[in-house]
Amino acid sequence: MAFLGFSAGLPFLLVFSTLSAWLRDEGVSRTAIGFFSWVGITYSIKVFWAPIVDRLPLPLLTRRLGQRRGWMLLAQLGIATGLVGMSLIDPQTSLVAVAWLALLVAFSSATQDISIDAYRIEAVQQTLQAAMAATYIFGYRVALLVAGAGAFYVADFGSWTLAYQVMAACVGIGMVTTLCIAEPIRRVDRVTEILEDRMAGAMLGDRAPSRLRHATAWFAGAVVGPFVDFFRRNGWVALTILLLVAIYRVSDITMGVMANPFYLDLGFSKSEIASVTKVFGFFMTIAGSFIGGVLVARYGLGGPLVAGAALVAATNLLFALLAGIGPDLQWLTLVISADNLAGGLSNVVFIAWLSSLTSQAYTATQYALFSSLMTLPGKVVGGFSGIVVDASGYAPFFLYAAAIGLPAILLSIYMWWRSRRLPPSEPVTS
Repeated sequence: MAFLGFSAGLPFLLVFSTLSAWLRDEGVSRTAIGFFSWVGITYSIKVFWAPIVDRLPLPLLTRRLGQRRGWMLLAQLGIATGLVGMSLIDPQTSLVAVAWLALLVAFSSATQDISIDAYRIEAVQQTLQAAMAATYIFGYRVALLVAGAGAFYVADFGSWTLAYQVMAACVGIGMVTTLCIAEPIRRVDRVTEILEDRMAGAMLGDRAPSRLRHATAWFAGAVVGPFVDFFRRNGWVALTILLLVAIYRVSDITMGVMANPFYLDLGFSKSEIASVTKVFGFFMTIAGSFIGGVLVARYGLGGPLVAGAALVAATNLLFALLAGIGPDLQWLTLVISADNLAGGLSNVVFIAWLSSLTSQAYTATQYALFSSLMTLPGKVVGGFSGIVVDASGYAPFFLYAAAIGLPAILLSIYMWWRSRRLPPSEPVTS
């Protein structure tokens, strides 16, 4: 799970903040960099092709590797191809080509996420899901360190071309892991099978041709079933859950688009950025993840969910202070410590909460729905971050990023309050 977490985390920064730093280093405008972040929207709309990854077999790979591993390997090949292509193009002269290749990396990475999330939930029993999530996050954070600090170090002592080629080689870790692990056993309960049969019958009736009935049954199970199941288990509160999923990380994602350009414009060197924000920040994130796991074990999910939302929004205020102080390395270390502790804590709590909401029958599609929703609003809002910075500066931007985190805090408080009023058997309190 740690190696799969590494494989999932590696491409993310390479089409997000590391790419932003590369483009800024090449003289690309901050407004263009802000719009470039929309490439990452592919992570936020992966729910649209998750049913295909969940149920559609690949002609050769599925027979040899299985449903989850086959899609993993295909996605990893796409990531490596896109990174190599990006390394061979000059952003100053071919920015559109860089965008298309970044889109290939992001699409392939999102597809890999669908498969890995399904594998993580299906591979072990429910009682071990917290351990799986924690191990996955550890591997993911190591990958962020490699794709963040590692890429910065290689770029500082070599070039961005070499950095992206090294990152493409690192994709091989995920490929080897995919070939070594066992395909998980997929469990579909009898209630789910009956529900799918009823949906297929209601859509066509009993007199439809056999092939059409089979196709409709597949559609009902792969596309309609996950959503019907989720609303059947959670009732009207399902809408509240989806709203919280959508806004929980808006503040964090919006700030992240401009983080590396902010460090560079403030006057820090690429090596200083790598050492403090990536290497030191990595250990702070791991510490935050540990604290988050302890809090969940001690107090459940409700209280830590509120704390995570509040801390992530509040740390943006420290970035606003840093914008006024200037390139002070001690202040940068303090701000990064707080930001990564808060981020690690909130991420562990949020993933544990999302995993508890999925059904074993529809792991890929339902978790893809949650993970798509949790990044889409932030990506859309983050695309305008460059305009805000160009118009009013960094300090007002970070105040704005803190303010848009308030709705997530309020809704988390509501969900915590509601969970305390319901019996433990309710799905939303797990």
